[in-house]
Amino acid sequence: MKKRIFIIAAFVITFLLGFGFNRIISTHNNQSNKMKKVTGIGGIFFKCKDPAKMKEWYGKHLGMVSDQYGLNFEWRLGEDSSKYGSTQWSPFSEKTKYFEPSSKDFMINYRVENLEGLVEDLKKEGVTIVDTIESFDYGKFIHIMDIEGNKIELWEPKEVEYNKVVAGRKK
Repeated sequence: MKKRIFIIAAFVITFLLGFGFNRIISTHNNQSNKMKKVTGIGGIFFKCKDPAKMKEWYGKHLGMVSDQYGLNFEWRLGEDSSKYGSTQWSPFSEKTKYFEPSSKDFMINYRVENLEGLVEDLKKEGVTIVDTIESFDYGKFIHIMDIEGNKIELWEPKEVEYNKVVAGRKK
């Protein structure tokens, strides 16, 4: 009888240890395989009555000197300070259609990694995808809608090319 209890106890302990080990490995693999989604703010865009006057006001009062596109803030990546990124600030005409189908007066651009993979995940999760991925020399873009009707721009930057565009704008 003691032998039988010992065998059952050994079996249960082995099962529990195996289950626990499997949970630890699965949790670790799931965390390491999760795609990094948003990596930062790529831009802040908002509607206003007169974008030129708005840029002038921000330049005069807050020192935000901008060009025809707005202002580009450069910063260092926290994970690797040898790399840098940027965030675009841009006032748009209140009549712009660029934010549609959203009726909101702003749009945020989020920097992401692996845009194609992220879009596949978003589709599976039922997120509204507004358009298709567009590619430019300086990165790839797509627009989605959040649950309150805010249009969101997702951008996978090509840093080297984007930095050339920004440097060209500073001349």
